[in-house]
Amino acid sequence: MSFELSLNTGTTPQLSLQEAVDAVAAAGLSHIGPWRHLLEQAGGAEKAAQIISGAGLSATTLCRGGFLTPADAAGRAAALESNRAAIREAAAIGTGELIMVVGGLPSAAHLLGGEGDRADKSIVDARARVADGIAELLPYAAEHGVRLVLEPLHPMYAADRAVLSTLGEALDLAAPHPAETVGVVVDTFHVWWDPQLQEQIARAGREGRLASYQVCDFNLPIAADALKSRGMMGDGHVDFPTISRWVAEAGYTGPVEVEIFNEEINAQDAAVTLETMKTRYADLVEPFLTAASAHTPSAAV
Repeated sequence: MSFELSLNTGTTPQLSLQEAVDAVAAAGLSHIGPWRHLLEQAGGAEKAAQIISGAGLSATTLCRGGFLTPADAAGRAAALESNRAAIREAAAIGTGELIMVVGGLPSAAHLLGGEGDRADKSIVDARARVADGIAELLPYAAEHGVRLVLEPLHPMYAADRAVLSTLGEALDLAAPHPAETVGVVVDTFHVWWDPQLQEQIARAGREGRLASYQVCDFNLPIAADALKSRGMMGDGHVDFPTISRWVAEAGYTGPVEVEIFNEEINAQDAAVTLETMKTRYADLVEPFLTAASAHTPSAAV
């Protein structure tokens, strides 16, 4: 079983793609999960692919597609085109997994620099537009060998970032489509609290949709910018041994990404972050993945 550690570049926002790749390689890791803006800064997806492969690394995922909830025709068209570009970029850097943060309500779009009807607070309609958008993108994604990986976010982000809050919701949205085209990601920060988490992780494994495992902690108190409330594994309140066992028992054997948005961690030297990542992963995550996988007859990745 591999369970290789991967740096999601959201953890090191001060680094360019080349700098992040160099830091990952220097730390002895072989996987990286880049964000799209780093590809653009590097000169495009093809150049980014050369930077990643030139260091002997593999891309685990691409962050991110999604934001499929605009209610107006122009906003919807722009969202679909952005996602098609993300699909092409994922294929170019050699990952088949495009993380999808599906988007929030039109009433909150201005909080992220977008436009929307501030009176439109229908989460039911927003979720329906997400379903329609996924269905529309699927042929294009399949043509490029890319899976759309739905990410449920903690409910505190439902208004502005993701109208999908639970793994069960994400799996229900994926259900009409083949597992090789729509998957889900388990991000511990977002789903640790869910009373149905064990059941839904097992379901994701049975359905062959468990596409990615992302780890970081849930810190308290919540930061002034709620997006920055993530922490290094072991610093907060997530039960990593239990969730990791559930993920391995569901058949997952792929890379494990560390994605942390935290003012202090994001500002510190990347070498320190990577060494801490490795130590905490070795103590709190990997042993429980390995132990559980030893008793699991089949894998779903």
